[in-house]
Amino acid sequence: MNQDKNGVGCVMEAGDSSTQQTAEFPDRRKFLLQAGAAATVAAGVLAAPSVASAQSGDTDSLGGVQHPGLGNRRVRESFENRVNAASREALVPVPRQITNGDERNFPNYIGNFSKGLVHNSIGEVSSSSYQSFLAALNSGNPSLFEHIQMGGNTPLVNPQAGLAFDLEGCDSHQLAIGTPPSVASRAIADAAVEDYWMALCRDVNFTQYGNEPLTQAAIAELNTLPQFHGPKPVTPQNLFRGFTAGDVLGPYASQFILKPFLFGALPVTQLMTTYAPGVDYMADQASWLAAQNGQGPFGSNQADPNLQFMRNGRGLAAYVHVDVLFEAYFNACLVLIDVGAPLDPNNPYVGSRTQTGFGTFGAPHLKALVAEVSQRALKAAWYQKWFVHRHLRPEAFGGLVHMTKTHQANYPLHSDVMHSQALSRIFAQHGTYFMPHAFPEGCPQHPSYGQGHATVAGACATIVKAWFNDLTQLTSIPGFEVVQASEDGLSLVPYQGSDGDQLTVGGEMNKLAANIGLGRAHAAVHWRYDYADSLPLGEAVAISMLNDMAHNWNEPFAGFSFTKFDGTRITGVGKNT
Repeated sequence: MNQDKNGVGCVMEAGDSSTQQTAEFPDRRKFLLQAGAAATVAAGVLAAPSVASAQSGDTDSLGGVQHPGLGNRRVRESFENRVNAASREALVPVPRQITNGDERNFPNYIGNFSKGLVHNSIGEVSSSSYQSFLAALNSGNPSLFEHIQMGGNTPLVNPQAGLAFDLEGCDSHQLAIGTPPSVASRAIADAAVEDYWMALCRDVNFTQYGNEPLTQAAIAELNTLPQFHGPKPVTPQNLFRGFTAGDVLGPYASQFILKPFLFGALPVTQLMTTYAPGVDYMADQASWLAAQNGQGPFGSNQADPNLQFMRNGRGLAAYVHVDVLFEAYFNACLVLIDVGAPLDPNNPYVGSRTQTGFGTFGAPHLKALVAEVSQRALKAAWYQKWFVHRHLRPEAFGGLVHMTKTHQANYPLHSDVMHSQALSRIFAQHGTYFMPHAFPEGCPQHPSYGQGHATVAGACATIVKAWFNDLTQLTSIPGFEVVQASEDGLSLVPYQGSDGDQLTVGGEMNKLAANIGLGRAHAAVHWRYDYADSLPLGEAVAISMLNDMAHNWNEPFAGFSFTKFDGTRITGVGKNT
């Protein structure tokens, strides 16, 4: 679970070389060998006469005058833009993809994702079912995906998206993230302890962290775990928060998931539907095993009758259960536009006397980019999920814990989780050791690492940070007040903390990304490292896409500047001058 500090796309180092292996996946780059032939054909097409080459002043049969267009010159320039972008992307090295070795080291595949396949009575996947799964993934043959041996009627979620190409930005196979910990490692055990505590604390308001017994116990235990990778030392202020500087300032929930805004003429309050407190799922062996076999449907969540502002982990879980993946960042754009947040100083229309941006460098451009980059981010995440790591979800790990504690099996799990206070409290509450889930169906039918929500978060947040001056203090914007949810969640109240004036556009976008990524951990469907390692992957997707677009803008542009998730300042993204 190593983050790339120098841009995602280089070789990642893992901890124990004896458990490393390079992922095998279909070769998708044979098309590069045909690039010369394609260029030759295209050159011939460009040289051919066309109607577009008509001279200014020519008339048609109805007496109309031909528009004095640029004809083939425009077509040629468009073609050259595409070739230049594609040529630059083809030079990006293809990184080695380093797995944790679990698929090789554990013949029963306990460290790998298998939900929806055929399992035995203690949740171990059938070897023949898993081999049919691998056969499809290793070949990339669409027909073989239809022959995967499934355990129920719940389908796998779109593995072939990981094989899709794109016409803009870096190809998904030229990006890498890191290596998740092995199922037998201390690192995954410590991550599991945090997930168990998140499940226990779902109904504790963020404002009460450290003020009541559950979160006090969580803080104490997390501070004893050597390979817990959240902010340390753990305090009431940084409990269950992200890894950037902005994450640990101000209220837990980002201002952009709280503030009202206008969706065109429609006022949006950001009051949301959340789930009834105290209701968790898959804490018994029968429902857990049915979910592993994909034998749904599994029912629906019980909604809380009162709409609420974001105030606790259950609310975050509810939000990320049904969100449109780019929703939070699109909403953030609307908030920032509504309050008149300053644009990146290099925006070519900043200070212009005669023009304003619209289709380029204006609000419609920004809103479209936020949606556009999310689809490219998903392709990158889906490649890592299905074709590289195939890493197990917390619900599967919880099954390993339960089977070991109840002597139905004996798995090599680290004592940090097996002897944890969190696990003892889970047993006292539920009578089992499964990971209690916020959703009746548990996790979705795709592997854990990388995280789709967090990769999209990294990409979309990067677009927003690039577009606006991300260093702007929010309280410097006229009329902007820092708020948080009231204790009952029914209203917004002023934030009284002394760090309220330190919140920035970029810091709150980072926090928003953490809210979404870690919201999936509050639901027990992801690990912390899924979020932390996937944000830079999405960031790399966004940077690559913006750089490709530099070929296409008519305006002279010195490039976007913003602070990356690792704290470094980047300049000149999308530069064309």
